[in-house]
Amino acid sequence: MICHSMTPILRIFDEQKAKEFYLDFLEFGVEFEHRFEEGFPLYMSVTMSGITIHLSEHHGDATPGSTIRIGVTGLEDYHKRLLAKKYKFARPGLERTPWDNVEMSVTDPFGNRLAFYEMDAR
Repeated sequence: MICHSMTPILRIFDEQKAKEFYLDFLEFGVEFEHRFEEGFPLYMSVTMSGITIHLSEHHGDATPGSTIRIGVTGLEDYHKRLLAKKYKFARPGLERTPWDNVEMSVTDPFGNRLAFYEMDAR
C-alpha cells in the first residue's frame, strides 16, 4: 500500500464563525461547499498551500475538541500576519518546544486545535 494524502475532518457548528476563522483569519481558501438541500448542514473543504481540511456541521462526522498538526515552512512570517489582523478571538504565540521545534497553536471557535510547526528545512 502507498498512501498519498490524508484529510482530517473537524466538527463545526456555525458556518459564519467557521468562515471568519478559517478563511479570513487563517487564510485558507474554499475548495468546495456541499449541502444535501438548502438549510441542511454544511460540509466544506478548505485548503492552504497543499493542506486540506474538511469542516462538517453534520452530527457524527467528527468529535469537537480534536487536534491536528500541520508542518509548515515560514511559520514566523505567518504568525506575524495573523497577529497583524488583530482577530479578537485568537492571538496565538510562538513556542520553542523541549524537542527544539517552533510551534504555534490556535483553537477554532468549536474547540478544535490546529498546531502548526516549523518543518526542518535541512
